[in-house]
Amino acid sequence: MSPTIYLVYPHGKRVSCPDAIGRNVGKRLERDYPVRYYDYASPEVIRPAKGDVLLGHPHSAPCTVFRRSMKQPGWGRVIAMSPYHHGDLSQVAFLDSCLPHCDLYLAITGNYWFDSIERSLFAHWRPKMVHLDLAVDRDDFPPVKKDFNDRGKRKFVYIGSAIRTKNPGYLSQIARQMNGTEFGWFGSGRTGIRGLREYGFRDFAERETRDLLAGHDFAITVGRADANPATILESMAWGLIPVCTPQSGYEGYPGIVNVPLDDLDGAVRILEELQNKPEAELKAMQEANWRLLAEHFNWDRFSGQVKEAIEGASSPALLPETRARKLFLQGRAWTAPSSPLNPVNLLRKAKRSWKPRCSPGS
Repeated sequence: MSPTIYLVYPHGKRVSCPDAIGRNVGKRLERDYPVRYYDYASPEVIRPAKGDVLLGHPHSAPCTVFRRSMKQPGWGRVIAMSPYHHGDLSQVAFLDSCLPHCDLYLAITGNYWFDSIERSLFAHWRPKMVHLDLAVDRDDFPPVKKDFNDRGKRKFVYIGSAIRTKNPGYLSQIARQMNGTEFGWFGSGRTGIRGLREYGFRDFAERETRDLLAGHDFAITVGRADANPATILESMAWGLIPVCTPQSGYEGYPGIVNVPLDDLDGAVRILEELQNKPEAELKAMQEANWRLLAEHFNWDRFSGQVKEAIEGASSPALLPETRARKLFLQGRAWTAPSSPLNPVNLLRKAKRSWKPRCSPGS
């Protein structure tokens, strides 16, 4: 009898990540195993039958399903699977207390980050780590870009939020430096991004939005600490040419153009070269990207790697970790913006729950 897979990952109907990850992996695992789904923020505890498998996304909050269940006796395999990068320690430091209880860590990340793990504060994790490139369903993101705009009139578009790790300030600098080149923005944020034309949050399943998207030529993101944004793969599927910093995860692909981080003149020079490339070269890059999606960045390959981890026996030990590093990473985990133990979050919670003992007039 096959073991039950307890999959802890967002798995809703949205075609975007993270729901696309849980849904697509679960659907393929169901061909061979019974699969039970949990949201990663759930407070439940799973008590397995002997040999069952815990697979999924640990949450930064301690009292959540993966972290409460991973220490239960009886598991055949315990496999963590989540986005990874070491550009912002606070986003992944909490995993340092989880990985000793896991057989493997499937790190959803780009080659830039995976190839530099040994030079990071997480080098001791490396024996347990498996590189898991992201994927996209091309049926959800059909081609919209047929022909490119004329030289000198080509347009860039950013798809995403204005959070700090996406580095919107640098993107704004680039757009203002290239005065006369149009930069669009599909997304939202409490503050705008100067120099970009705002389209707001749009549904890319709608024909009107796709027609608007098709008017652009390049999808740009200049993240400082981004595991491997799905928008790059989605843009490739639509037929746009992705442009990104290596710190956005993707580096060394012929159809993905890299621009340097914190080098405004160098980035602008590369974008101006794209403005003047022959259309035949852009179409060759577009075709290379479509081949790459068909051959590698797809859910069958992604889920196949997950299945290999489930059916394998590999459970390497972590490398030795100094007490100083352990305490440092623990501190970064506690003070992370998403941590419920962050002092700012504790203060907000206290303010919400506090009630005066008497009325102001008494």
